[in-house]
Amino acid sequence: MEVPIIGIPPVYAHPGDAGADLLAAEAVTLQPGERRLVGTGVRVALPENTVGLVTPRSGLAARAGLSIVNAPGVVDSGYRGEIKVALINHDPRAPIEIREGDRIAQFVVVPFVTATFVQVDSLDATTRGSGGYGSTGGSQMLSGA
Repeated sequence: MEVPIIGIPPVYAHPGDAGADLLAAEAVTLQPGERRLVGTGVRVALPENTVGLVTPRSGLAARAGLSIVNAPGVVDSGYRGEIKVALINHDPRAPIEIREGDRIAQFVVVPFVTATFVQVDSLDATTRGSGGYGSTGGSQMLSGA
């Protein structure tokens, strides 16, 4: 799929990767706990019925505690402004230096279907029912038990 772009195009690191790397268009320092909107210098014209998802880079999250506040960020097909990434430094002690040109996020283009929401009086029963967070197990790990 061809996507018209202004700026330095995101790059796929390997053939078959879903996410292409977005680069920082500016140098910033994020102090512990600080969040900042960082520009990429990229503007795209996504095809109708696609969405661009801005997701964290797993290595940065694991090694440095750098993540995206609103992950995934959503870039709708009608948006023509610069793609910016709301980064946060989760490290409690160390600042994170981001240089211009550093890979800061991944951009995944995904097709979607627009739903027609229909109000009803009840929903079909399922085996899961209305079980929410922790209802399928693993909650002991979260509670420290």
